[in-house]
Amino acid sequence: MGEESDNTGTGRTISKHFDQRRIGPLARESYNRSALLPRSSLAIRVLGTYGGSAPGYRMTTFLIDGETALDAGALTETLPLGAQRRVRRVVLTHAHFDHFASLPFLVANLVGRESAPLEVAAPESVLTALRKHVFNDVTWPDFTRLPSPAKPTLRFRPTPVGRPFRAGAVAITPVPVEHVIPSYGYVVSKPGRAVVFSGDTCPTERIWAVARRVRDLKAIFLEVSFSDAQADLARDSCHMTPSLVFEELAKMPPRVPVYLYHMKPPSLARIRREIAALREPRLKLLESERSFRF
Repeated sequence: MGEESDNTGTGRTISKHFDQRRIGPLARESYNRSALLPRSSLAIRVLGTYGGSAPGYRMTTFLIDGETALDAGALTETLPLGAQRRVRRVVLTHAHFDHFASLPFLVANLVGRESAPLEVAAPESVLTALRKHVFNDVTWPDFTRLPSPAKPTLRFRPTPVGRPFRAGAVAITPVPVEHVIPSYGYVVSKPGRAVVFSGDTCPTERIWAVARRVRDLKAIFLEVSFSDAQADLARDSCHMTPSLVFEELAKMPPRVPVYLYHMKPPSLARIRREIAALREPRLKLLESERSFRF
């Protein structure tokens, strides 16, 4: 497990072979390019853990090494302007509003920044939704052309599914999960350490097949949105409940701690009770402003 910390680290990619027979089209991407790269810690700051908005409940946002955001539900309400300017990229799991709600405001705050444009990275299906429905000069200005096409504030970066891409000092690999729209979990890795983020999902297979083959896996971050009393709603919207989480544990690598996030605020109290009743020491509910160093 990692120590809690508010500091950030630097480092580079790690590697892994996906099993083509078990994961089908995701596989045969080796991460073994990291053998000559320096080792360093992987710092993760939890800025928001919830799947809805209310006072005191920040929507899903993780900050990796101080410069890469995984989802963007609450970047601008948690980071001062100076820290916002240090964010180089946002990696999105999918195009539901609670996962990018602060992104339009972050982009507006970065207009005129002298460094490279803010990079928004995700598989093409996610980026297409943002182009069509958000940065379209109707819902929000198209900052891929502002303040000028030659010096835009925003740049979209399509990422191939099942293949690691470089994001600062880490390697990030998108893995499809089950949801009502195209949605992706991610393996985030450096030499000697890696974590898995599920993204929004219901019971799924591919990401656990990948996770079982990741060396030095330190933690899994898994969504749980509704209580067991809302099982029908969870099924129809393709989300997890505590009982479904418990069933998913059998698919995951053993002994790896599982941190739960994306709780819907009205469901939180009941989810907390149901998780406690499972008496599974691997399961821990996340709170905003927790920090890890792996």
